[in-house]
Amino acid sequence: MDLIKSKCSLFLGKGECLKMTFDEAIRERHSVKIYQKKEVPADIVKQLNERIKAINEGLDIFMSLVTNDSSALNAAYKIGFTKNVNNYIVLSGKNEPDLEEKLGYGGADLMLFAQTLGLNTWWVSGTFNKGKARDNGGIPGSNLIKGIIIFGYGENNGIPHKSKSAFDVSDYTGATPPFWFVRGVGSALLAPTALNRQAFKITGHDNKVTITYAKGQFSGLDLGIIKYFFEIGAGRENFIYE
Repeated sequence: MDLIKSKCSLFLGKGECLKMTFDEAIRERHSVKIYQKKEVPADIVKQLNERIKAINEGLDIFMSLVTNDSSALNAAYKIGFTKNVNNYIVLSGKNEPDLEEKLGYGGADLMLFAQTLGLNTWWVSGTFNKGKARDNGGIPGSNLIKGIIIFGYGENNGIPHKSKSAFDVSDYTGATPPFWFVRGVGSALLAPTALNRQAFKITGHDNKVTITYAKGQFSGLDLGIIKYFFEIGAGRENFIYE
């Protein structure tokens, strides 16, 4: 899944760069559940769809964008917890061992890309209506659905989640950890994970890195998200996975 080319041209055409870098988007992004009654413009939807197409092709998955529909979110969430949740991206793909990791990786890219476009997001892995998401997203019956990413214009930008320390989640063997490793771990700590578990471990020596995630529900998705965020902070050119 080595698809990152630079910090501002992920899945974009050669030479393209975003106004907000993904480094900045990582620090700006927080989960948002309350949205404005503001329609996402057609040109923004077009950019999202183009990026979804590129990621689907690159990772061999099937993500689909749905606008102006609230039926995929469970009723319990709509009572007091959310507002104007009408746009989402369905995360799905063929039943393969690494499906969740690929969806986590590709979904992480979309969350950050949406942030660069001035949107807010909220990743929902468990409490949503898979039937509605499948129907509205045109998901093939043979595909598994692993979550949705809600997007739109938040009434606020959300708040930072409680976070573990770099000492809790990483270990570098040898001399002082290089700057790229420190930055990568810092970015990973800003990533969303299910129930905010942050149950990952990043180990490194020389230019080699290993990232693991404790077994549990949604751990594959979380592993993909953490890998993506780490790569943005560290710079994919600075290390290899071991």
